[in-house]
Amino acid sequence: MLLNAYQDILLEAGCDEAGRGCYAGPVFAAAVILPADFYHPLLNDSKKLSEKQRQEMETIIKKAAIAWAVASQTAAEIDGSNILKASIKCMHLALDQLKKRPKFIAIDGNRFYPYKKIPHITIVKGDGKYAHIAAASILAKTARDAYMEKAHLKHPNYGWDKNKGYGTAIHRAAIEKFGLCFEHRKSFNILPPQLNLL
Repeated sequence: MLLNAYQDILLEAGCDEAGRGCYAGPVFAAAVILPADFYHPLLNDSKKLSEKQRQEMETIIKKAAIAWAVASQTAAEIDGSNILKASIKCMHLALDQLKKRPKFIAIDGNRFYPYKKIPHITIVKGDGKYAHIAAASILAKTARDAYMEKAHLKHPNYGWDKNKGYGTAIHRAAIEKFGLCFEHRKSFNILPPQLNLL
């Protein structure tokens, strides 16, 4: 069973990101503040839920949360800094949008830059331990998946409706055949090495 918060004195937000390892599309992050007594048996790390379950939980989380927000950084913004900085910037942007200001932040992972002097803790695999981080992982994932579904309509060659921008065999083969588009992260060195001329 997930814990509701790391501590129970200060109002606490959970943060997580989605799409950090993808070849294409933005990285998304969410920040969520849940009521202290929130519980749902389905709530878990987004990677452990089906697409249908994530969509069901997205609606429940948005309705129940004290505050929630989602933000993103484009492939170009990722290339302009790096994926770690872009992921943390996303979390900061999501925290900026919260209608209620948290007094403590719990972040999935092991890296974070201080945010407005608010105390924080990083928790490895926190999305499988804390409800608000799990909720953030779901909102970040569903927002990113929806973005990639729309991007697929403009760039159907890459199969983003199925792979969501991850480096699957089909996606890699499409890059080899069609090259990169503006949604691809050029800094990830995803172009296949050119064949040697005979």
